[in-house]
Amino acid sequence: MSEQSAAPEPVVDNFELPGVPDAFQRLWTPHRLAYVKGGQEKVTGSHNCPFCEAPERSDEQSLIVHRGKLGFVVLNLFPYNPGHLLVCPYRHVPDYTDLTVAETAEFAAMSQQAMRVLRSVSSPSGFNLGMNQGVTGGAGIAAHLHQHIVPRWGGDGNFLPIIAGTKAITQTLADTREQVAAAWNTVD
Repeated sequence: MSEQSAAPEPVVDNFELPGVPDAFQRLWTPHRLAYVKGGQEKVTGSHNCPFCEAPERSDEQSLIVHRGKLGFVVLNLFPYNPGHLLVCPYRHVPDYTDLTVAETAEFAAMSQQAMRVLRSVSSPSGFNLGMNQGVTGGAGIAAHLHQHIVPRWGGDGNFLPIIAGTKAITQTLADTREQVAAAWNTVD
């Protein structure tokens, strides 16, 4: 064998990386850390909480699509997909267990209606619903409870957010708010 075609000698040492190899692939998204950490330090109470301030403004300014007796529904300012809604109680409480029985009932009813309305106006084929509880649970604003209602369509996920740090949203927030708000009381 010639020296040029010889395989290189393997490097052998006692250094081992932490962790155990597994079958999972990982997509590293450090840009998402801003959503996890950014809101925590800014919200120090109800006086500077965006979910407490939103109902004090017009629906158009705050992107509110529905106001209930004990809570409201608002478009997410940084949506994962068009029509990404947040269901919030008016009270500044951090945890789902802090809701009263009446608040819980209205919270659930608004979540169901949000799904019906989104099906009516944009025909998603599925949804992601969820509440991130606490800072370690991934809540962007842990001080004020909110549930995400994210409409999903086949093929709506791609690598643009990972590669280019960009999310393609096909409709403006104002147009989405107008459609969802207009349909809220007409869809059963």
